[in-house]
Parts: sequence; C-alpha cells; structure tokens
Amino acid sequence: MTGGRLIAVVGPSGVGKDSIMAALASPQMPLVRRAITRAPGLGGEDYDAMTPADFAKATEAGAFCLHWSAHGLQYGIPAQVRRDVEAGADRIVNLSRGALGEAAKIFARLVVLHITASPETLAQRLKHRGREDTGDIAKRLASAQKPLPAGLNVIEIVNDGPLEAAVAKARAALQPDRV
Repeated sequence: MTGGRLIAVVGPSGVGKDSIMAALASPQMPLVRRAITRAPGLGGEDYDAMTPADFAKATEAGAFCLHWSAHGLQYGIPAQVRRDVEAGADRIVNLSRGALGEAAKIFARLVVLHITASPETLAQRLKHRGREDTGDIAKRLASAQKPLPAGLNVIEIVNDGPLEAAVAKARAALQPDRV
C-alpha cells in the first residue's frame, strides 16, 4: 500500500479555509482536530485548547507528529494522524504555510490545497469575523502573499465567488485518481 494523503489546506486568514474544509470532510477524509494554545471556544474550528505549558509537555512527550507557532499561538497535529496516513487513510488539516516544509518531510503523499482570494475579499471577511482590529487586519493582509515552499504538490483554488464553486473545484482536484 502506498499510504494515504495528508491534504494540507493553506492560505491567508479570511480566505475561507474552514468553510472549504468542512464542505470537503467526509468519513473517508475526516478533518484533523488540532491542538492550539488558544482559549476554548474561539475561532471557526473545533480544536483542543491547551495552555502553553501543557502544549510544551505534550510536544516533549511526542503527542504531535507536527507542530509550529504562528500569530502568537502554537499548533499541533496529533501523532495518530501520521499513523493513519501511513496506513492508507486520507486526512484533511488546516496547516500554516510555514509548516509545509516539515510536513513534506513527514508525509510522503502531502497534497497542498492553497486557497486564495483577492485582498478586497480578505479584508471584508476579516472585518466581518470580528476577531482582529484594524492593525491586525493590515498585518494579516500584508502576509497574505507569502510564497509557498518550492517542490510541493500544490492545487490552487480561488475563493472569491460562491463557496460552492470553490468547493466543487477542490473536490474535483482531490479525486484519488488525480493526486
């Protein structure tokens, strides 16, 4: 068996990653629940809230197959995800662009679903969700154009229009016989 795929969904804040992931999730490709050093109940995803001290202990104990820091928070992917993918399962996860290089070393079949949108669309979505102030929105927009590491299997999806259109493009591109 060649193993499954880790579908890494990346893109700037406000691009619609959580919405697209929720629409793509299925029993055959479930969402990965991340551990995050964020208070419980914040954000658009289900996650395991951890204190920084608990996160450090979990990291030391090998609880994560991949972990990184971004925007003042720490994120971890449970070690079980690696075992599942190696056993042939597909998993879909929200990753940081900065974690892709390490993910490519860990997962033989890493597929990057890069979600993009225009700066105007991103600004509107970030303002609407109400988690960032004007300064934070400006910082997120400035970092939105960061390039992805070279050499990855990347599928680009533009999410400027109806969500259903972006989901349909992603679903078609992720068919097992295509990637």
